[in-house]
Amino acid sequence: MDSIKNMLANAGGSIVQAIIVAVAGYFIIKYVMKALRKLKSFDKLDQTVTRFVLNFIKWLLYAMLIIAVINILGVPMSQVIAVLASAGVAVGLALQGALSNLAGGILLMILRPFKVGDYVDAAGASGVVHSINLFYTVLITIDNKRVTVPNGSLMNANVTDYTAEPLRRVDLVFACAKSEKPAEIQQLILDTVAESKIALKDPAPFARISGGTNEAMEFTVRVWCKTEDYWNLYFDLNQSIVEAFGRKGVQAPAVRVLNEKVEK
Repeated sequence: MDSIKNMLANAGGSIVQAIIVAVAGYFIIKYVMKALRKLKSFDKLDQTVTRFVLNFIKWLLYAMLIIAVINILGVPMSQVIAVLASAGVAVGLALQGALSNLAGGILLMILRPFKVGDYVDAAGASGVVHSINLFYTVLITIDNKRVTVPNGSLMNANVTDYTAEPLRRVDLVFACAKSEKPAEIQQLILDTVAESKIALKDPAPFARISGGTNEAMEFTVRVWCKTEDYWNLYFDLNQSIVEAFGRKGVQAPAVRVLNEKVEK
């Protein structure tokens, strides 16, 4: 007990100093990070790069703070390095997943397959990219769920970026009774598409017979629009073309089958 008391008495000053440095360093790092986020130079960078750089700086500052606290406690850095070296293999095996994610995060910043704000589908998850961190990427789904995807998985998966290009194509299929005239149905669809203010005229809209059954003809409709207008055009065309069919008295396949049963 006397030895323990003497040890605590000798190390008491170092412990108190280490605690003060740790607390002060924590608040200093928070202040520095807050100041860095307000720098105008970061406004010129892409949002993805800005978040990644700030995250890297934050962890680097915390690592420097930990080293400073260890030095204050009187632990020789040579011994710390020796312990880390001897445990390197075990740590490497235990953290191989984390290291893979770290490497994936660095590669994501270099290769840039997507950026913050893009809507992507990758590694079994889909949503808007909220942030790209050192070890994982955060996606926000269309129903406002937060999905965390490891960066290592993203680098080894196929990534579909739905918002990378300025234009997208809406593909729809409509069916009508086989008794209808194909040319009239085709023109009716094209006329309805032409009434849309967000449908592009170049590339030109497309509407042609693409298949059918004994009772029905199927028309494939392809219309280009700006990427941000995709879903608005998708739902608008579904409603407007169906309404146009109704106004013109275009029969659906089910109507023809029902009429045949009634006649029989």
